[in-house]
Amino acid sequence: MSGATPGAVAALQPASAAPALFTIPADVAPSDLPDHYLGQEELRGIDKQMEKLFKCEKLDEDEVRSLCAVLKDILVQEANVQPVRTPVTVVGDIHGQFHDLLEIFKCAGTCPSVNFLFLGDYVDRGLNSVESVSLVFLLKVRYRHRVTLIRGNHESRQITQVYGFYDECLRKYGNANVWNYFTDVFDYLPLSALIEDQIFCPHAGLSPTIETLDHVRLLERFQEVPHEGPMCDLLWSDPEEQMPGWGMSPRGAGYTFGQDISEKFNHVNGLKLIARAHQLIMEGFQWSQANNVVTIFSAPNYCYRCGNQAAIMKIDEHMNYTFIQFNPSLLQASGADMQKRIPDYFL
Repeated sequence: MSGATPGAVAALQPASAAPALFTIPADVAPSDLPDHYLGQEELRGIDKQMEKLFKCEKLDEDEVRSLCAVLKDILVQEANVQPVRTPVTVVGDIHGQFHDLLEIFKCAGTCPSVNFLFLGDYVDRGLNSVESVSLVFLLKVRYRHRVTLIRGNHESRQITQVYGFYDECLRKYGNANVWNYFTDVFDYLPLSALIEDQIFCPHAGLSPTIETLDHVRLLERFQEVPHEGPMCDLLWSDPEEQMPGWGMSPRGAGYTFGQDISEKFNHVNGLKLIARAHQLIMEGFQWSQANNVVTIFSAPNYCYRCGNQAAIMKIDEHMNYTFIQFNPSLLQASGADMQKRIPDYFL
């Protein structure tokens, strides 16, 4: 199916084998390869770092510092509404569930054969936020035109000091330097993406002060996520099925928005769909508001206890949608010790 109608669903069970490394197949054109500023030595270094991460070994502090410096130079050139071309695979929240991130590549394929759009929330709650954000950052540096990263509400200094990423950095590195490197990059991430001028992709939702995409383009994004205002709303708001108009969000940030709001926004901006993440969905994806909105959640068995499936959204060059559902990795941590280490809170 195509347009703003639900697409096909393919359910996959987790595999036990590790995904292949991100190698360059013979049919990939030179124009798809990394940009000229990456020399052979840099490419070899990135590939070695990926090999470490696939073993769930963290990068060295110096490697993280260099990675983040290069990535900031890339992201500063990108727009608040970053254009994305099809085909593309859209990934929702990851939340530090590194082994489940690897499941996504088993389901969808790997770069550079597959283009990816990640909708944010790379860190917090899971036990491997460091490895998860390191891998998606490496992929962006290695394949900058094939990987798009946007900012989620957890890509924030304040939030990560409460929900796990800051503590994980201290535990794994013995200091806060790596946390500072990563959170500096968070300020550079685009606020949204736009797939073929038809699908608007914020992390969360809409804002009462944003009527057009040009309003998003004019925002000053190079800052910590504000407590209120349009930038905050893009990263915090949720669709509401029962009530029209704008409502107060139970999250304490952002708003709820009714079907009338999403319909008007899509009409005014010539859009077919709003594709977003931000909410736990038991089946991994969910259509809402008369198919004006779809939510994608890509962390299975969220917090190692919720029992949900996860999903990714594949969009082909004809704008056909396919949802691939998947279950937790066989390597996902579990057991009594895990339950003790995961705080009992949700946003």
